Amino acid sequence: MATAADRTGTADAADIAAMRRAVALASRGLGSTSPNPVVGCVVLDASGHEVGAGWHERAGGPHAEVHALRQAGVLARGGTAYVTLEPCNHTGRTGPCAQALIEAGIARVVYAVGDPDPQATGGAATLRAAGVEVTAGVLEAEAEAGNAAWLTSVRLGRPYVLWKYAATLDGRVAAQDGTSRWISSPESRADVHRLRAEADAVVVGSGTARADDPHLAVRGIEGAVQPLRVVVDTGATAVRPGARVLDDAAPTLIAVAEDAAPDLPGTDVVRLPRAGGGLSVPALLAALHERGVRSVLLEGGPALAGSFVAAGAVDKVVGYLAPVLLGAGPAALAGAGITTLTDALRLEITETARTGPDLRITAVPATPKER
Repeated sequence: MATAADRTGTADAADIAAMRRAVALASRGLGSTSPNPVVGCVVLDASGHEVGAGWHERAGGPHAEVHALRQAGVLARGGTAYVTLEPCNHTGRTGPCAQALIEAGIARVVYAVGDPDPQATGGAATLRAAGVEVTAGVLEAEAEAGNAAWLTSVRLGRPYVLWKYAATLDGRVAAQDGTSRWISSPESRADVHRLRAEADAVVVGSGTARADDPHLAVRGIEGAVQPLRVVVDTGATAVRPGARVLDDAAPTLIAVAEDAAPDLPGTDVVRLPRAGGGLSVPALLAALHERGVRSVLLEGGPALAGSFVAAGAVDKVVGYLAPVLLGAGPAALAGAGITTLTDALRLEITETARTGPDLRITAVPATPKER
């Protein structure tokens, strides 16, 4: 039987390769596991050959370890399991994965990220107590990035927020006359549907609702779980009967001020406190979190984006920059409460890619702030 020591940081090339595959498997669950995490698992037999693989496919369904162990069968005995998140140690809608690994005869478990959920943590200790060798922290940063939404929701008690915008090279999101369709390319707009499919909720403001009458549902992605469509309509005046967002393609929530006009008949409405010229962003995120939303795609205009930035509630930015110049018109961000360069929200670019003729830039705050 292997040693019970937790050998953090002793991974070799084979460990890294297997964990990288597990991280890739985990990503297949994006958009369908909330409010649970995305998790991937790979099982190698005692000789180092892959005999099982799986991922958490949907909330309430078997966890990644269970899928991989079922595929491996008896070949799992004496082998190694690679899991992107510390195996759970509690019984919820499914049994504890730590116990399933022990019963399968796994000799060693390698995991990337420790489980911060106080109800589920402790799997590593259970495994070590059973004589299973445990190695932690392998490809931790990659696994953290892939599971950012769930980890943020557990650690901060609010949904993870990705702000997406499309702009010209000179930073305009619309022309001076207000026209904005289409700044970005068809390829970029298709990519946005991928982002929607990975999110639990899509949020826009009243300005976008009035100007564009957006639909906000996912199109062109087979098997996508439709996100909750959220319109921040402070005065309850932007969403009117017949609006596209009120059809039955996806659920919709209208967020209005506590003192706003009566609710639109037949709509799901949440009343929230005012803050500045709009609604309280922390209150909005808390209301969404209570509804099981763990990831938000913020598609609102400059003012709504500014309120999220001012609240310290933007975790990632995805900008689609089109090879277009306007010279006038609204900028991508407004009202963020930043008045001097020293207060600027500095970002770290994590990816650049072409989407048709456009450039997609992905960035995260360089220095995380308390939220």
